[in-house]
Amino acid sequence: MPSLTVNVDHVATLRQARMGIEPEPVTAAYMAELAGATGIIVHLREDRRHIQDRDVELIRRTCNTRLHLEMAATEEMRTIALDIAPEIVCLVPEKRQELTTEGGLNCVGREGELADYLVPLHERGIRSSLFIDADPAQIKAAAATGTEFVEIHTGHYADAKDIRDRNRELASILEGIRIARSLGLKVNLGHGLNYRNVLAFSHVEGVSEYSIGHAIMAKAIFVGLDRAVRDMVAIIRTFAD
Repeated sequence: MPSLTVNVDHVATLRQARMGIEPEPVTAAYMAELAGATGIIVHLREDRRHIQDRDVELIRRTCNTRLHLEMAATEEMRTIALDIAPEIVCLVPEKRQELTTEGGLNCVGREGELADYLVPLHERGIRSSLFIDADPAQIKAAAATGTEFVEIHTGHYADAKDIRDRNRELASILEGIRIARSLGLKVNLGHGLNYRNVLAFSHVEGVSEYSIGHAIMAKAIFVGLDRAVRDMVAIIRTFAD
């Protein structure tokens, strides 16, 4: 059965809006776990716009499931990851001007570079994932790096404005899942998924985890975080394994 990992970055975004001390991402992580999440995601960006180093440290010490650390492939971030030792590191692209991650990591032509980057993490016992678009060339390049997982970017599907575009993006993702699995990769999905559009994957086999943050935090404003997480967990528990 696929599982749900909850991204708590948006809790930190709200806190940083006033540069204050609340709400606490570590509290959100704990509540998400109690509600059934099987992993917690934090993205420690280079500009520290939301999640801070102390958030990662606190969640690492209190996380009872799995900590997923999203990060750019920089020396600074690798040093932090080796010290914190999350269960999984997910390499993502970063642009200073973007509001959130806009697309997948470019792996084509960087296979050797990324493979070398991952070696110390793997030696530390940290599993790895690459956040990529559902592009066959990117998937094949990701497989050549030695990563165990890929997380296929679902943002283009989630943002599609009409049914034709949405179906085209969905078909691309489904083909990406097939190719990734044929290459021995485990597959996660994430970005822009919500309580409605995630249902398109209900009968899709081969997805290990769904990484969801914004939709859950948005619903939590109205119904509370416990209910918001439990509702998403209940949906995903009906999906094919």
